[in-house]
Amino acid sequence: MTSLQLGPAPARRAVLTRRIRLLAAATITYNITEAVVALWAGGVADSAALLGFGLDSVIEVASAVALSWQFSARDPERREHLTLRIIALSFFALAVFVSVDAVRSLAGGGEARHSVPGIVIAALSLAIMPVLSWLQRRAGRELGSRTAVADSKQTLLCTYLSAVLLVGLVLNGVLGWWWADAVAALAIAGIAVREGVNAWRGEVCCEHC
Repeated sequence: MTSLQLGPAPARRAVLTRRIRLLAAATITYNITEAVVALWAGGVADSAALLGFGLDSVIEVASAVALSWQFSARDPERREHLTLRIIALSFFALAVFVSVDAVRSLAGGGEARHSVPGIVIAALSLAIMPVLSWLQRRAGRELGSRTAVADSKQTLLCTYLSAVLLVGLVLNGVLGWWWADAVAALAIAGIAVREGVNAWRGEVCCEHC
């Protein structure tokens, strides 16, 4: 006889649910700080990349709030479909913002000045976001939650954007290559669209997520 693959026991489910809510709260708190700093620094330096990064942080907050809303219910699975839709729309909105920002930069929408605060917040995000994403994905996979895994991908995407922003700011400040982050940002927008489609279809909780 083959043994049935059951989900985690009720006590373990309660622990995982609480962990996901705490991780979502941590993501919200950090991204609010990130958004404020990036939008302020972007305005001071006239940096379209920093402004786009700040808007991405706002979108990530919306995704994490949706996840918190789902897991505040007694039966989170009943809210999973709607939450996946919200996360998918967040991915699509992120792709639009990043694409518009990149096209504006490539079209000569303004020459950004050097921004030390921008470099600092990008470097911090590059260090923090992969850890948050891994913790979210691990808990989501064990619990069997597609929305937690989808939100972890949203957080991981912020890591890529942080790397793009950091490289772009450094290259712009050191070599004057103002177009470098815009080109890479378009590639990130393509990844966001792909992940948004997967979240919309519910194809986010595969074995190797």
